[in-house]
Amino acid sequence: MCRNIKTLFNFEPPVTEDEIRASAIQFVRKLSGFSRPSKVNEAAFDLAVDETTAAARKLLQSLVTNAPPRDREVEAARLRQRSLERFGKAPVNPTRAR
Repeated sequence: MCRNIKTLFNFEPPVTEDEIRASAIQFVRKLSGFSRPSKVNEAAFDLAVDETTAAARKLLQSLVTNAPPRDREVEAARLRQRSLERFGKAPVNPTRAR
């Protein structure tokens, strides 16, 4: 599957609606092969994103764990370190580049 889809369950602070929607968009893009659908496919694409967002939200709200929540900053630091070891450079975070 797509390496860019991130785990959203059991984090502190909890996942936001924007993060759930962003993961749904990535998933629908991967399935459809479109980064941006044509006008004729836009309605179907948007409906798929909405339905995937709803399904992901329902899943995340129904999951249960006894494990303590993971810290987002600690997990991000682990990702950067793993990337440095693997590729010799830290990953680019598109949300921070804006």
